[in-house]
Amino acid sequence: MKRLLPCVMSAVLLTAAYGWANDEAKDEDRLKNSGAVLNEILNIPDNVPQSLLDKADCVVVFPSVLKAAFGIGASYGRGAMTCRQGGTFSGAWGAPTMMALEGASFGFQLGGQATDFILLVMNDRGANGILSSKVKLGGDASAAAGPVGRNASAETDVTVRAEILSYSRARGLFAGVSLEGSTIRPDNDANEKIYGRKIPAKEIALSGATQVPASAEQLISTLNAKTPKHTS
Repeated sequence: MKRLLPCVMSAVLLTAAYGWANDEAKDEDRLKNSGAVLNEILNIPDNVPQSLLDKADCVVVFPSVLKAAFGIGASYGRGAMTCRQGGTFSGAWGAPTMMALEGASFGFQLGGQATDFILLVMNDRGANGILSSKVKLGGDASAAAGPVGRNASAETDVTVRAEILSYSRARGLFAGVSLEGSTIRPDNDANEKIYGRKIPAKEIALSGATQVPASAEQLISTLNAKTPKHTS
């Protein structure tokens, strides 16, 4: 029995280590997929208006969100959020923090297929709220479906008032979509796996001290290329 115990403990530790490594690989894949989705969407003809993209403080990407098997319309997605560096969100795009999207209000958008979501966070209040805790869209933070088209006006009442503008891509169609009633929050467990230690989401996104992981290079380079300068 005494000889068996060390073997059992070793097996448990190896299993835990394998599970941790497997989860880390999944989170790295989500970062890679977030970058691929953003790059594809920003290169289609009628995508996010350039003027809105240039005004955004942060961008959140949720690739391949699927409707859950439980509950009518219940959905859950994981992705990443990156913000412009500096106290006034005027610098280069920084290291991403992993995020989770939960809710039932957008179930009808999904059907049986995966849907990609992009959220533009338009001011520091919205950014700080999302990075600090769970935020209900349309409740804790004003949200609206974003206008589509590179030359669409960014000065409409909806875009001026909203803290968060949201878009979806499903079945090859890209459009603004309302995510009111859904919640978004930092995925702290995933951040720990990506960065190897516990770091608050706000510190990752805003401090400028966290190095961009290799799996997020396409996400960050795409934004630095497409919207290098912030406009007020």
